[in-house]
Amino acid sequence: MKFIRFGEAGREKPGVIDADGSIRDLSGHVLDLAGSELDPASLAALGKIDPASLPLVSGNPRIGPCVAGTGKFICIGLNYSDHAAETGATVPPEPIIFMKATSAIVGPNDDVLIPRGSEKTDWEVELGVVIGKTAKYVSEDEALDYVAGYCTAHDVSERAFQTERHGQWTKGKSCDTFGPIGPWLVTKDEVPDPQNLPMWLTVNGQTMQNGSTKTMVYGVKYLVSYLSQFMSLQPGDVISTGTPPGVGMGLKPPRYLKAGDVVELGIEGLGTQKQTFVADA
Repeated sequence: MKFIRFGEAGREKPGVIDADGSIRDLSGHVLDLAGSELDPASLAALGKIDPASLPLVSGNPRIGPCVAGTGKFICIGLNYSDHAAETGATVPPEPIIFMKATSAIVGPNDDVLIPRGSEKTDWEVELGVVIGKTAKYVSEDEALDYVAGYCTAHDVSERAFQTERHGQWTKGKSCDTFGPIGPWLVTKDEVPDPQNLPMWLTVNGQTMQNGSTKTMVYGVKYLVSYLSQFMSLQPGDVISTGTPPGVGMGLKPPRYLKAGDVVELGIEGLGTQKQTFVADA
């Protein structure tokens, strides 16, 4: 199933995508796509509802983040061998973990704000993994049992804040609107192999990233298990698993985003995003 949240920011309703690609309103069956409702068993029960029996959502409503109540937005750095090479970095012997503030989360087509003082705002298409039930000390073999599904994620980054302002990467990753997720939460039964998903990103119509999750160094199963050794993963937590090559900082010369730029991105089967970048007031 492809689940979606629609409506104005902070007042989104849950929905599902029907066979025609239209939105059907699920709010008569579930309050939101959050907490225990993200348990794979709960999602499977919702998946048994005939979408044609649900109210059709008319018009073109705003699409919100595909899950609500995210407690942790965990990101993995340098997790694509070809991306590490373009940045001049070596593949890490263990996953690099950093956090993106949950206040960065926005809908997939919302405007992205270029923060004050930004010199190097950059793009990164990533596979997002949404946790469906509490995972703690789980094995790699059982890791996917704790996954609700997958989504397209955009790990927007301010490279000067990230790498030139000292300290950890978080300050360059957590600016408001730097975490678009969605449009859909796609249940794992529709993604038989998360390690073979083509992904792409364009800036003003020019292809910048054209990669695949098959070049990930540490795959989804490993990451869920690995992270659960250090912290419990809770329903609604999002793991953003790294990006393929083609980011702005890796170009020669580097290229960064400015007000008015339009970024489009997508992952096969998980839907697309489109954002206009605007200067923060």
